[in-house]
Amino acid sequence: MSGQTAEAASATGAAPHPLRSDIVELARLAGPVVAGRVGMMAMGLTDAIVVGRYSAAQLGYHALAWAVAATVMSLGLGLLSGVQVMASRALGEGRPAEAGAVLRRGLVYSLWLGGAITAVLVAGGPALLRVLGLEGDLAEGATAPLIVFAISMPGFTVSLATASWLEGLGRTTPPNVLMWAANLVNLGIDLVLVPGGFGLPAMGAVGAAIATLTARAFLSVATLVYIARMKDARALGVFDRAPRDPPREIAQRRIGYAAGASNLFEAGAFSSMNIIAGWLGPLAVAGWAVVLNIAALVFMVPWGIATGTAVMVARAYGAANPAGMRRAALVGLAMAALVGLLATLVVWLNAERLAMVYTTQPAAIALAAGGLVVASVFLLPDGLQVVTAQALRARGDVLAPTLTHLTSYLVLMMPLAWLLAIRLGHGLNGIVWACVIASFVSAILLAGRFWMLERRRR
Repeated sequence: MSGQTAEAASATGAAPHPLRSDIVELARLAGPVVAGRVGMMAMGLTDAIVVGRYSAAQLGYHALAWAVAATVMSLGLGLLSGVQVMASRALGEGRPAEAGAVLRRGLVYSLWLGGAITAVLVAGGPALLRVLGLEGDLAEGATAPLIVFAISMPGFTVSLATASWLEGLGRTTPPNVLMWAANLVNLGIDLVLVPGGFGLPAMGAVGAAIATLTARAFLSVATLVYIARMKDARALGVFDRAPRDPPREIAQRRIGYAAGASNLFEAGAFSSMNIIAGWLGPLAVAGWAVVLNIAALVFMVPWGIATGTAVMVARAYGAANPAGMRRAALVGLAMAALVGLLATLVVWLNAERLAMVYTTQPAAIALAAGGLVVASVFLLPDGLQVVTAQALRARGDVLAPTLTHLTSYLVLMMPLAWLLAIRLGHGLNGIVWACVIASFVSAILLAGRFWMLERRRR
């Protein structure tokens, strides 16, 4: 219960309604998380804007390098999601000292995971670009920024593990503040390295990748320092040697494995759209980069809501409170639906203005604006599916979201995008319509799973 809600209850002599308390708590948790997720996306968004205004060709290189890196990066996002859920459960069970063990396990996972992602991208990323049959010099131009993105991965995974742990404890403001500080670092380096400055040559997409590497290293170190200096760090077991606890270790990994696979399916499918756009040509790659950046930026809001929802559901799960789990999930879905409807309206009405932020080329603006109009349709179902998936994982149902994302995005969206864009000749809009259809399918399947579990419980 928040402090304000508690004060109101004390003044009236009655406890607040549970639904009202959940709405207030979700807003308290999700607000900073949303800002932090937007900050995470803003780093790539800033890179894309600075690079795009410098050169449309360099934007294409950046978009392709980012697509390959983000696909593997999304695996890390999922694999480390167990940190957040298990930290929340520890508090719900009344075992705060267990949270430190969750963090230490998460840091170990993050280090080997970041190193493994770097090795995979450096060894296989450039070869992958070369065999995709992309138009022009897209593969060659994307190789160098991809290598730099690969080197930045350990910093990314460590910062993700620490931020997820803080969010699991309900301390969502500190990682948000630190994320935006990292964005300032990123922007400052972008403005110097991308167009060239202070005697340095223009580096384009490579300069933006170097800015991201530096910002991620800063963020990981800053978050670790913050945790070490927390007043209750010792009470939370931060400095204690984590005892072996196989059941909890398995549960933490199990949540991470399922979420990692799920994220890999979804992000891999969306990143493959860059390849299909590459078959259409450099202009389509730039147009898709604009559409994907805007859609991903909007997605950060329901993703933040999903994070807050998962924290509340996991806390109720740890406290053996089924009614609390259901109520938290429904509040999260209602909030995501409202955000999705507003985002659809805003993007639809401002598609051309949004495209003009990224590029000054008339042909690219026209193409991206048309894609954004179509993309506005999938903002609502995309938000609903991520909230439902996170609520299911937090209550222990980890397999259904993974199978749903496999079906919706890999089995359905990828071939459908090729059919609509290439075979039927709809170009960029064909890619976007495939995303729309897949997001609706995912939302419907996950909602059905949630409804089925509720019927079983009753």
